[in-house]
Amino acid sequence: MISGVGYGNAHVVSRETYTSFVGSLVTMKGRVKEDPTRSQGSVSLRLDMVHMGDVELPGTVLVSLRSSVAIMRGDIVLVKGVIGEPFGSFPASMAATALVSATRPVPGDIGRVVRDWFADHVRQVVPGPGASLGIGFLTGQKSALPEDLAEALRIAGLTHIVVASGYNLTILVQMSRKVFLKVSKFLSAVTSGLMITLFMAITGLSPSMTRAGLVSGLSLLAWYYGRSFHPFVLLPFAAAITVALQPSFVWGDLGWQLSFVAFAGVMIVAPLLQAYFFGVKEPGIFRQILGETIAAHIVTLPVIALSFGTVSNVAIIANILVVPLVPLAMLLTFACGVWSIAHLPFEWLIGAPTSWLLDYMISVARFVSEIPWAQSEVALPGWFWAIYGGSIAAACWWMWRASKYSFRAGKESLL
Repeated sequence: MISGVGYGNAHVVSRETYTSFVGSLVTMKGRVKEDPTRSQGSVSLRLDMVHMGDVELPGTVLVSLRSSVAIMRGDIVLVKGVIGEPFGSFPASMAATALVSATRPVPGDIGRVVRDWFADHVRQVVPGPGASLGIGFLTGQKSALPEDLAEALRIAGLTHIVVASGYNLTILVQMSRKVFLKVSKFLSAVTSGLMITLFMAITGLSPSMTRAGLVSGLSLLAWYYGRSFHPFVLLPFAAAITVALQPSFVWGDLGWQLSFVAFAGVMIVAPLLQAYFFGVKEPGIFRQILGETIAAHIVTLPVIALSFGTVSNVAIIANILVVPLVPLAMLLTFACGVWSIAHLPFEWLIGAPTSWLLDYMISVARFVSEIPWAQSEVALPGWFWAIYGGSIAAACWWMWRASKYSFRAGKESLL
């Protein structure tokens, strides 16, 4: 803890490099770290490897601009604008920025190139927004979603199924592990590890993806040696590693905070609910998804309410109707891409059922998001949420004492 505080303070001091530039018109060069976010003609970029002239600056800068240039992850951009105040985990921001130039290195971001190449083939078989949703399932590419669909998913509490997160990765790793386990445990572990690495390369190292990849890798390693992580060891250990990479995640990155809080709900609260109400009986897929959705919703409620001032009232319903079908949608979307790459005939044989399934998911998201009471505004003081958190902790302790649940012997989560 002492080392962490010292390291965090050193990081804060390094961020103050930008202080002298606040309010100044500067020209900045950097690499686009993640997929750009587009909204109503505006483009938001996260730039790392930042340079002002010959001086390299620390951290990631948030840049907002209006441009019709197709900027992608891995591009090197030169922008001109006024340096703004720090924002969240960003040591500086630039708004209403002018794009001076954008170049694409060769070969550039290989993961992004492979992802976009495969996505183009999927779109040849699956039309409309369904293709973007299916690609989001496979690669976590949220930026390709239409704005109205992205908003519907947010209101419905379904954003987690299309962003690069533990749910998508867990499905892929579980499938890989089960298929190759029939050959050997070693081959199963190697292919699953390769799957984690490739998925992280394709999606990029966002805070949620860093957490998901790290947890999956550690769990896979423990499984190979016949061991298992206790949640109270795995959670702080994974958090410590990610914070060592970027200390500002703790106080400024909402994605990191939501990722770990939701993961704690799934790993701790959900199994306690199952054990307390249903005993030792193993939950089926429906009951497991229901329990994990309720648990994640309960524990993330304070973070979402304090950050956005609104909460979704339809998240549990929407997740029950959509989440059980996500593995099938991922499989069909992948099959569509392979079908197109192989130039196989009768594309409608695979394209039609894939489109029907994805259109159903889109319809559910849009329907529940348009319900008048789909979300509510919440404006409660901090002390209320402190009592709320303490109540959850007390309830978990009571359920653990009453059920005598063993976390080490618990069933693997789907999230």
